[in-house]
Amino acid sequence: MAKPSVERAPKFELSNVDYEKIGKYINKYDATDEKGHYLHWSLLKWRVPQAEAKDIWSAIKFKRTIQMKYIPLKCDKDNLFSYCTPHSMEAKLHKIIKIAGGSVGAVADKAASDKIQRKFLVSSLIMEEAITSAQLEGASTTREVAKKMLEDEREPVDEDERMILNNFFLLKLAEKKAKANLTLDLILEFHQKATNLTTENNVIPGEFREDNDIYVEDNRGEIAHQPPSFEKISERLQCVCDFANEDHSGMNGSEFIPPVIKAIILHFMIGYEHPFRDGNGRTARALFYWFMLKNDYELFRYISISKLLKDDPKGYGLSYMYTEKDQNDLTYFIDFQLDVILDAFEELQEYLKSKTEEFNEVLQILENSKFSNILNFVQKDLVKKGTKEPGRIFTVKETANSYGISENTSRGYLNKLVDLKLLLPTKDGRTILYFAPSDLMNRLKVN
Repeated sequence: MAKPSVERAPKFELSNVDYEKIGKYINKYDATDEKGHYLHWSLLKWRVPQAEAKDIWSAIKFKRTIQMKYIPLKCDKDNLFSYCTPHSMEAKLHKIIKIAGGSVGAVADKAASDKIQRKFLVSSLIMEEAITSAQLEGASTTREVAKKMLEDEREPVDEDERMILNNFFLLKLAEKKAKANLTLDLILEFHQKATNLTTENNVIPGEFREDNDIYVEDNRGEIAHQPPSFEKISERLQCVCDFANEDHSGMNGSEFIPPVIKAIILHFMIGYEHPFRDGNGRTARALFYWFMLKNDYELFRYISISKLLKDDPKGYGLSYMYTEKDQNDLTYFIDFQLDVILDAFEELQEYLKSKTEEFNEVLQILENSKFSNILNFVQKDLVKKGTKEPGRIFTVKETANSYGISENTSRGYLNKLVDLKLLLPTKDGRTILYFAPSDLMNRLKVN
């Protein structure tokens, strides 16, 4: 086995604390550094005087240990996983809960949200998550091609496209099952959706692996994690299900675990157990979304955590490794994921802002046009797309999928634009195509 790229942290136990040695550091150091970073030993040891590093680490671990909460899930060596919530994490949690408890309009500019119908602006975000989740797993199809495939509902031409289509259906399934309890069958159903008709790593969709010839590599190709034995998968995942279904609302005497933290722990545990030959990451992220929707955090429908994980695969991998190499401390993974979620909310805000600006452009074009008061939002948005991309083809199915409307409604909207000579129809076999004329901008001008 290759040497791990993250050094295991010195083991700490309260019963063995030498208070005389660490006493002078306890008031100086907290669970995090002065900037709120929850540092692993492999990082901390280079930021403090070398001769004092282990005593400083012991002081920090002392602060962490007295805050630690243990959960009823164990590593393969039968030790419990745990986490703590230092002040910097509490601040992140507060911000996430405040944002996630609102609507999509609350994330975007309020003035803009008063003018247009927000639901259409976020119609493609679930497609973005499906695409980036697959790209995180190695799919190489471009976002433009993948999005067009999903909008047109065309069959995938290769396994990369198949993975993206599967992810789209997987997220839809997570929404559909949002009120169900977590069971082994549901985990298997999520995995079946994620890996349907794919063959990478000899995966069998909807079935647990039946050997131990599987491991997780770090970004240098070294073995970072050897999952627990396949013989224990059902037993260990049943514990994960029990944890997911247990009441942690803090009501009626129950222990309180914030739903965001609990969802992140579920994400971690699928990655740790690695119960499948392939598709573990996609299944883990689907469980994260499932649990957030289960707890009525509707805004999570519209954020893409996979895009940000794809942008920082090293940080994602290290957050797993830090946990495993510091006495099962989940705080590293939780803290990293909280940052990802906050960044995802910022990206959502930027997305809504840019879409609002694009839409306002077409409103200005239409303002002095005879079409100003006779087109609805969808039709104006289609015109906007046509002015930006002359010759663009629209279909009934694509438009229905893009805006969350029925095909009959979509057909009516497109035919209205044909009647107004803003789109031109043509046939491809039995299918009617609608394309934007090259002089569309001129057609919008007042006669």
